[in-house]
Amino acid sequence: MTDDRKTTVPVWTLATADVRVPGLTAGESMTAERLTELRGALAVLADEPIVTLEAHPLPEKFDRGRGIPLDAASPLAHHLSQFITQSARTSLTAARATGSGEVLYRMVVPAKVAARFGQGLVCSMAAKGVAGGIRGPLVNSAGGIVGQATFVPVGKAAAAGTVGGAGATAGAAAAGGAALTVAAPLVLMAVAVGVSAHADQKRRQAVEHITELLEQLQEDKLDDERSALDGCRAAIDKATAILLDQGRLGVSLGLDSAVHTIDTALSKVEIRLGRWRSALDGVPEGEAVELGTLTKSFPGVDDQGGRFRAHLELAALAIALKRRVIVLQAVEHAQGDPGNVFENFVRVLKRDQRHLDELESGIAGVLVRLSALELARPNGLLPVFTPGEVDRLMSAAHRIHRLGDGVAVSGRPSDVAIEIARDRDGSVVVFPALAA
Repeated sequence: MTDDRKTTVPVWTLATADVRVPGLTAGESMTAERLTELRGALAVLADEPIVTLEAHPLPEKFDRGRGIPLDAASPLAHHLSQFITQSARTSLTAARATGSGEVLYRMVVPAKVAARFGQGLVCSMAAKGVAGGIRGPLVNSAGGIVGQATFVPVGKAAAAGTVGGAGATAGAAAAGGAALTVAAPLVLMAVAVGVSAHADQKRRQAVEHITELLEQLQEDKLDDERSALDGCRAAIDKATAILLDQGRLGVSLGLDSAVHTIDTALSKVEIRLGRWRSALDGVPEGEAVELGTLTKSFPGVDDQGGRFRAHLELAALAIALKRRVIVLQAVEHAQGDPGNVFENFVRVLKRDQRHLDELESGIAGVLVRLSALELARPNGLLPVFTPGEVDRLMSAAHRIHRLGDGVAVSGRPSDVAIEIARDRDGSVVVFPALAA
């Protein structure tokens, strides 16, 4: 979030289990840079995930349509309300920051923990026209994130409730080190909704790109693939709403058939990825390749919209939908194991997302290898080429070399921010998780 005003922002440290860390001085103000250092220290020193939660003034204008809305009775909104009510009783700073009821909460999950959610799940997106900026739903044209806010740690702010499943919120950790608020259910639900919103944002982007490509290609088979995948959204949306309200999934939702459709699409992605890799392996290292030879294995790679690019977007759509399903499965498992909330959630995510990470890495590798290829002059009887042939070769080389632009490669994981807008009636809107 960007806040151009001088603002005092309370920040809480939340644990997902009883842990001990070096003492934190509550009530002393700090800068954004100092807070970043604190997050890093907590991630290194604590055995269990430690996240921070900030409370900022709610911006006057932002796009709520990009998030997932939850009413005041939902577990996440309920946990957050309980937590803030208890905090306001023990901290004047917290009471002032949250008194209006309209607040933007920003939960930051450290990179050490965020890496458990999958390498391809959340990556930074450069803001247009802003050097080093991050594009998110609450970033304005200035591109800064919490530019002039002063952070004040809130000490020993316990949430009401007892240790339990996803519907409960724990109190403060036992003394003997810094007393952290143990709020595994609050963290779990925030991460689950933020990750689900992020995956759905990827789905929408993929559908938009596929629609544009298919209008040019007019290929019925690819259109059927797109329709079948996008048809899974209704079942996933319903299942998401039910689980986030702590309901139980039933056969009538149609989630099983949706998962089958998604798994079938992912199988096609694997087959296509294998063919792409084999085609690239057949190119002698260091030698140029003719455009005609390349387009046999990668149809339309030299065009602005071709079958190869449609296959890439279909892969992105299938992966995004599968990530949403995995989050649903993780939440369901966590709710079914009250004594092992966050750990169970992360375990399910890690196990099932490894395959998706490998697929995304494989596709990224293909795009990088393609972008590094050198195009050879086409063989012909005439030694001179027409201006049209030269233009086509130059244009194709430019498009192919740009395939590697923006490819997310495995690197140092970044902190992940989950922003939650809370209204006066207690309802919340959770925005897609993004790189902090």
